[in-house]
Amino acid sequence: MSAPATASAARPATGTQYQITRRTPAGRAEARIASLAGALRSYTVDGTEYVETYPDTSPPPSASGILLAPWPNRVAGGKWTLDGQTQQLDITEPARGNASHGLLRNTGYSPAANADAAADGEAESSLTLRAEVFAQHGYPFHLLHEAAYSLDDDGGLRVRQSLTNVGQGRAPFALGAHPFLRIGSVPVEDLTLTVAGEIRLTVDERLIPVGREPVAGDCDFRAGRRIGNQDLDSAYTILALEDGEHRHRLAAPDGRSVTLWSGPEFGYVHVFLTDQLPGRTRAVALEPMTAPANALNSGDGLRWLEPGSTFTAEWGIRPEQAG
Repeated sequence: MSAPATASAARPATGTQYQITRRTPAGRAEARIASLAGALRSYTVDGTEYVETYPDTSPPPSASGILLAPWPNRVAGGKWTLDGQTQQLDITEPARGNASHGLLRNTGYSPAANADAAADGEAESSLTLRAEVFAQHGYPFHLLHEAAYSLDDDGGLRVRQSLTNVGQGRAPFALGAHPFLRIGSVPVEDLTLTVAGEIRLTVDERLIPVGREPVAGDCDFRAGRRIGNQDLDSAYTILALEDGEHRHRLAAPDGRSVTLWSGPEFGYVHVFLTDQLPGRTRAVALEPMTAPANALNSGDGLRWLEPGSTFTAEWGIRPEQAG
């Protein structure tokens, strides 16, 4: 493993930066991952950027690129019940009074013992980062989260997330990630979004799911819709499978496209269309999730991990050139 980067006054707000690179028939593929929340900060193929970036002086805006464990999205009021006892998580979304995006969004990930990627420099084509969820008020379990980032032969980015129960009790969990996608400098408004979901989760004013409905109108992206100025913050499920993958796609007018794919374990995808990402008039996050918001209360998609057991699931980003 390469030596850690030298500390400096210019250290990014997200901590140590790790790079993986690979030469492919499509051109040089590169990805940059931050220590903070294991966040994907940059991913390019042949010089084209496929995820949103942000300055070194900033933490991840709108959770850009971060990993989500041991739950994605929100827990209503930060409260849930375990064996008849109310659990109170820290409120990390004060505006809505929720616990948001798990317990590792402010945690630094470190390379696993066998990691090969270089810190702040030239790298191998893969990197495994890990962080621990320690037992705490509101979540009395001890888990180890690992994320293996790698670049495929064709330049696609693959992320394998693993969660291991290293504690004593059976632990409830879900996994997710929060990548914002783009296609170079093409305005997001001009991209066509395809989401392979038949059902959309309806939410209350705190963005907590309260029901389900068949997709329709402006919320039906199965055949592809131009994003335009649409705002959206919704999860989709009953996702179509192609060759064992869920696939959601952005396409540019010039024929280029990028696909967010995930394994069948990711039974939900959260679609976030916003004008609030700094420096962008519109941005789109496609978030693979094994469970939707508030799963600790609803049980929807929630899994339980026995002591000593590991759960693993994969997702990735796959660009395609015009033609």
